Amino acid sequence: MARSLENPAYYINPEASWLQFNRRVLEEAEDERNPLLERVKFLAITASNLDEFFEVRLAALLQRIEDGYTEPGADGTTPVQERDLLARDTHQFVNAQYRCWNEHLRAALAEQGIRVLGLHELDPDQLDHVNGYRQRELDPLLTPVTVDPAHPFPRVLNKALCVALLLRRRRRAAGTYMGVITVPRALPRLVRLPDTEDYVFLADLVTMHAADMYSGYDIISAAAFRVTRNSNLYLQEEESRNLLESVRTELHNRRRGDAVRLEIEADANPEIIERLRTEFELENWQVFPNAGPVNLSRLMTIYDQSGNTELKYKSVVPREFHLTAKSKDFFEELRRHDVVLHHPFDSYDPVVSFVESACEDPHVRSIKQTLYRTSQDSPFVNALVDAAQGKEVTAVVELKARFDEAPNIRWARHLEDAGVQVFHGVVGLKTHCKLTLVSREEGDGVIRQYAHLATGNYNEITARFYTDLSLFTADEEITGAIRGVFNFLTAYAERENYSPLLVAPLDLAEGFLSLIGREAEHARRKRPARIIAKMNGLLDKNIIQALYRASQAGAQIDLIVRGKCALRPGIRGVSDRIRVRSIVGRFLEHSRLFYFANGGDDELYVGSADWMPRNLYDRVEVVFPVRDPILRQRLLDEGLHVYLQDTVKARLLQADGSYVRAEELLGSRRKQAFALGAAGFNAQEFLVGLAEGKQVLDEAGKGPRTRVRSKRA
Repeated sequence: MARSLENPAYYINPEASWLQFNRRVLEEAEDERNPLLERVKFLAITASNLDEFFEVRLAALLQRIEDGYTEPGADGTTPVQERDLLARDTHQFVNAQYRCWNEHLRAALAEQGIRVLGLHELDPDQLDHVNGYRQRELDPLLTPVTVDPAHPFPRVLNKALCVALLLRRRRRAAGTYMGVITVPRALPRLVRLPDTEDYVFLADLVTMHAADMYSGYDIISAAAFRVTRNSNLYLQEEESRNLLESVRTELHNRRRGDAVRLEIEADANPEIIERLRTEFELENWQVFPNAGPVNLSRLMTIYDQSGNTELKYKSVVPREFHLTAKSKDFFEELRRHDVVLHHPFDSYDPVVSFVESACEDPHVRSIKQTLYRTSQDSPFVNALVDAAQGKEVTAVVELKARFDEAPNIRWARHLEDAGVQVFHGVVGLKTHCKLTLVSREEGDGVIRQYAHLATGNYNEITARFYTDLSLFTADEEITGAIRGVFNFLTAYAERENYSPLLVAPLDLAEGFLSLIGREAEHARRKRPARIIAKMNGLLDKNIIQALYRASQAGAQIDLIVRGKCALRPGIRGVSDRIRVRSIVGRFLEHSRLFYFANGGDDELYVGSADWMPRNLYDRVEVVFPVRDPILRQRLLDEGLHVYLQDTVKARLLQADGSYVRAEELLGSRRKQAFALGAAGFNAQEFLVGLAEGKQVLDEAGKGPRTRVRSKRA
């Protein structure tokens, strides 16, 4: 009798899975094998990640509870049960963060001459400097507020650092008052002292100066605090006549969203905590006492300002792309063959050059590009602006890219002012695909099209530390399909199909389910049946059930999932042929690859989509095939096989939802099941060495061996 795949025991809670991911990032901060400043950076990232978790995911959960939702998720957890689970786990996580800072990183930094000091630890010269800084830079920006009938509690912005004070009037001893000072956002949260790598927290300077600002009061107690608010956008797009203005207005409202978390110094006076909790209408579990600096993400300042390169990862020297001898320019190169780049191991310069050269080339007639997240001084936007003077230029700018809405609004206006046709995609769908399409008139008078498709954003900064893939092609089927995607984005004009592309929300989910189902059928017929997939998250129930059925049919499945994963591997009779690992290291794993053995006629797809409902149904995504067999083998080797061999940064998901470091399984009977490589094999560092010519791949792409399969890009 077939098992029902609806059993809640077969699924992991998505938000609990996300917290497991952030715990893996924290492990990198705890790992003494990592350079010290990189550990500080990892700790800061965990705090930034947790901010977004509360602002978006937990805020949405609380909203569902308030709206009366009681339906359990796939894992059987109701919204209230999920809230209670996350309340417990987030408090445990925050405690672990501060243990990492207090017991490990702060002392280790001090040993290297990088000190974070309390004001009582400053020598006289440093104290003089701090007082001067306070008078020159800080004092003019401070506005003390006393909460009383004439002065209501000030509006505290989302994630703004503040100092709360418990006050008593000297002339009227009875009763206490609350004082609030907002720490200026214009100043760095960590103030570096001259001629040293010593730092003091800006909040400490505000507290030190509070007595001067509250003359006539006795300060009973003071504590830094920070409030996190619901930052989801709630747009009624169908009723909006101008999406850009709607997003701008809602952005302003976001800063005034309901409070979802209060962080406050652990030794704060209980009366201060209770008054703040009541003011922000929070439950007790939403108050997080911090045994150290409020907002650990600001520790990134130490990483950014330190010039001690010995305490950081060695810089990567990426492979440079070179034209073959027969090609006079990149367009001619693409007419000969496709080009694949694996960033950051391959230079990102060719992506920038492709767009810039297209904008400058007098033979180029039109350029179309999607923009989801880009850099502050984007060379892509600047190139499109210049090109608009003589070419047809179209930009699809996603205004709802979370936390990048404001800069995207500015870019959209800048592009429109320059004459670029700016669109914001399809109502109700985020535009998440990464596409550029160039139409060029060749010498024979024919218009040919060239395309760039990618897994990563058009952002030359993040390309240095995100792993992503780029495909350049002149394949007429692919470029023709991309033209159809742009027509969908600008005119909502649907085609019957976009083959050879898979496009969400039109046929991507159906396409993936078909590919997985085909693999199951191959397994049943005793043909080669293998799936290897790499992505950021795996949550879609339909995909998970298809993978379970493929496993039951006999297909071997390896999943490399960086973040959330709701699939439970290793369940006898359900998922015992599925293995799941997560790689967390110096680079953020961001590429998505999907390999199918297909009975011996293997296929490889690459794209912008994860196997999550939002990517499959609520966004415009594009997944594309890699058709060149040499390039396909290169990506299979570098993008998948190498990661399956990692024993340093890989963690293996267990059936109970926990993760175990791969190195802990070495020498065990389970090593073979997880296809682990040699002890000490770090996939990302191996790929750095490969790019620098210090490592080579064997034919299976399984580690440092004897030769490289191909030199073609």
